[in-house]
Amino acid sequence: MQEERLYSVRMRAAKGGPHEQGGKHISGGEMLSTYENMRQAVNHLLDKALTHSKGNPDFVQIQFDAIDEPIKQIDPLLIRKNEVESVEAGQALVRELLEQAGIKREVIDKAYKQLAEHSDMRGAILVDVHSGERIDDRREKGVRVSRMDWWNANFEQWANHFNEPSYSRVKEALVLATKVSAHPATIAELCWSDDPEYITGYVASKALGYQRISHLKEYGDEQGCRLFFVDGSNDMDDYIFFLEKQPVFIHWDEV
Repeated sequence: MQEERLYSVRMRAAKGGPHEQGGKHISGGEMLSTYENMRQAVNHLLDKALTHSKGNPDFVQIQFDAIDEPIKQIDPLLIRKNEVESVEAGQALVRELLEQAGIKREVIDKAYKQLAEHSDMRGAILVDVHSGERIDDRREKGVRVSRMDWWNANFEQWANHFNEPSYSRVKEALVLATKVSAHPATIAELCWSDDPEYITGYVASKALGYQRISHLKEYGDEQGCRLFFVDGSNDMDDYIFFLEKQPVFIHWDEV
């Protein structure tokens, strides 16, 4: 896709030491960058780490590595907005949408139990749609989706066309949801932020698109959620490799 060599740039921030030594997760971020724009990418992620509403980190790690694999280009999911007046209404809509995606009610219930048991996850929990059981082995680390981006110019064209705010938060969420939904093993994704000042979340799948829900937790709540409902009959090593290692660019073409 690009003639110039690209790099995967990643940031993680914690308070109380590194994550693996028990530090509290503060923030994380992913970008793709050319070498020429590396300073700008690093500064953007550093600013994100140092200004998060969860607090000031005392551990920040930013690293980058060259991408040698072919980069997959994917169209963004269609976005749909759902305004609700309460957490209860938002969570009821979540369950309705997940059932529309073909997930049984008892599986959804089991997934929420998994979420309650792992309240300080840094990545995603993989839940098998047949059993409702967690099928990754990452414990509190979870599965972190990486190596993905959307060039700002194209994102802003998309935002203008659909009358969406061109906020980095919107872009980052849609990029991740689009990559996750692109794999055939993904049935649906459920996410809301661990940012105590951000209460919006989403359900996403190829069929549903990106369903933004305005109210999925109470203001001030630091517990986030990232659940991937997965067809566990697929090769999970291949699936996790795609999420973590396959380079992906989101690109929108106006029809």
